[in-house]
Amino acid sequence: MVHAHTPKGGLLGMLAGWVARTPVRIYHMRGLPLETAAGWRRQLLRWTERTSCAAATHVLCVSSSLRAVAIAEHLCAPSKIEVLGSGSGQGVDATGKFDPERVSAETRLATRRKHGLPEDAVVLGFVGRLVRDKGIVELMGAWQLLRQRYPHLHLLLSGVLEERDALPVELVRALSDDPRIHLLGFDWDTPPLYAAMDVVVLPTYREGFPNVPLEAAAMQRPVVATRVSGCVDAVVDGVTGLLVEPRDASELAAALARYIDDPALRAAHGQAGRARVLASFRREILWEATYQLYRELAQTTLQGSRRHHRGSDELLGDRARVR
Repeated sequence: MVHAHTPKGGLLGMLAGWVARTPVRIYHMRGLPLETAAGWRRQLLRWTERTSCAAATHVLCVSSSLRAVAIAEHLCAPSKIEVLGSGSGQGVDATGKFDPERVSAETRLATRRKHGLPEDAVVLGFVGRLVRDKGIVELMGAWQLLRQRYPHLHLLLSGVLEERDALPVELVRALSDDPRIHLLGFDWDTPPLYAAMDVVVLPTYREGFPNVPLEAAAMQRPVVATRVSGCVDAVVDGVTGLLVEPRDASELAAALARYIDDPALRAAHGQAGRARVLASFRREILWEATYQLYRELAQTTLQGSRRHHRGSDELLGDRARVR
């Protein structure tokens, strides 16, 4: 069995498995960069995805919305592609690392003090790569609409600036110069960051199934995300967060303002988000679903192999009798 992930890893893994005649070849589709690509790059990405799917014996998607895109783009036959459980790439450690009961009120205050955030501020938070594709341009546009209206509002950004798909130079300068925008760089220890935030925002252009909304929900934080593949599976609009159209700074600002103005709504959506994660997205659920798939495929493959060998033995016996 070969189980390969990501566009590049999937392509190499599936072709290698096909050449080696590995009986079970699983391509795990975690996102489709072609969704935001154009021209020759889109055609190249489409060809690589179709090749990976064709070389695979089974294709998994991390979300139902991503599966729908893959089928609509004719990358894979519907009968060949499925989603394990409710989706997600790896589930969430909701009873361990991302359990709000394990993060004290003092940790929230200490994290705020560490990063220069006032104790009484309303904090919007972003965790991820600081690139155009993640909607940082629109986030900055929404911030400018909200900044003057809410003097107690702060923006916390955890992530690194990347050269590929880089942000405009003037936007980076604005991010750095604003005393109420806090650039942390990359930090793996995200639970204290979520604890310091009041609202988590992900204005991305595309996803497979983003981890951040599930982590934030597990930490009882509401999420404002875009209505794109992946995010529509991670956030239940009006229940665990709010969904807005991508590339629309005004709509993003309006959704964020709803949470800024209504602490009770923030709490209600945060609680609903954690309940949903516990019910459907704990990592143990995904582990079990993956294990059961492996077991089923292994048994089916072994049974097929036995039938093949029995057929070969019977054929050899018939030939011997003929001779």
